[in-house]
Amino acid sequence: MYLQHSARLRAEHPTLVAGVLHAEGVGGEPRDDLRLAEWHHAAREHLAAGSEAGLPQIQAWRRAFGRMGLAPTRYRCAAESLLRRMRTVGDLPAVSALVDLCNALSVAYAIPVGVFDTARVAKGLEVRHALGTESYLTFGGEEEHPDPDEVVFVDEEGRAHARRWTNRQSGWSAVGADTDRVLVVAEALHPGAEAEVPKLLADLAEALRQGWEVAPRTAVLTATRPRFEV
Repeated sequence: MYLQHSARLRAEHPTLVAGVLHAEGVGGEPRDDLRLAEWHHAAREHLAAGSEAGLPQIQAWRRAFGRMGLAPTRYRCAAESLLRRMRTVGDLPAVSALVDLCNALSVAYAIPVGVFDTARVAKGLEVRHALGTESYLTFGGEEEHPDPDEVVFVDEEGRAHARRWTNRQSGWSAVGADTDRVLVVAEALHPGAEAEVPKLLADLAEALRQGWEVAPRTAVLTATRPRFEV
C-alpha cells in the first residue's frame, strides 16, 4: 500500500503539505473516549469569528479550486463542507467512530481529511490529473468517469477513490463496519500548513492508539519525499 502525489500536481501546487497515516486493527468500537467534543469545540471557535469561507485554510483551497476551473461556491473542499454543516445545522452527522474522529479533526484544523479502507484499494493511490477513463463509484452506487484533467485519487486498477481532489470521496473504499485497515490523508495548502498538518497527524495517531490500541505509521510528504509506502 502506498500514496503519492504526481510531479505535475506538486509543480502546480507548490505549497501542498500532505500528511499520511496507516493503521491496522481499527475495526469495531473504540475502547476509550475519542475526545470528539474537544475537536468540535475548536471548530466552533473558528466559526465564532466568521464563516468558514474566511479561514486561511479554506481560502487556500478556494484559490486552488479556482485555478482548476471549479467554482469555489459550488465545489467545496471536504473541510469547508463540514464546517458549513456545523455552522448552519449545529453539528456533524454521525457515521462511524473512525469517520467521526477524522471529521472532527478536519473541522478542528479546517483541513480536509480523507480515510480509505485499504482492503478496497488496489495496491496504492496516486493523486494526479485524471485521464477521463477512470471509474468512480458514487455512494448511491452509480458509476461515473471523472473529467479529463480533474484531480483524482486513483489506484492501480483505474478506480478513482475521490473526485475533484478533496471535494468528493468514492463509495469504492468508504469505511464500513468490516473495515480493519485504513489509510488517512490530510492535505493543506495554506501558510502554516507545515506546522499544522504534523500536529493533526499526531492528534489522530494518539486518538487511534487510545481508542483502538494500535500503532499507526505516519509521514509528511514533500516534493523530495513524495511517496508513503507500507
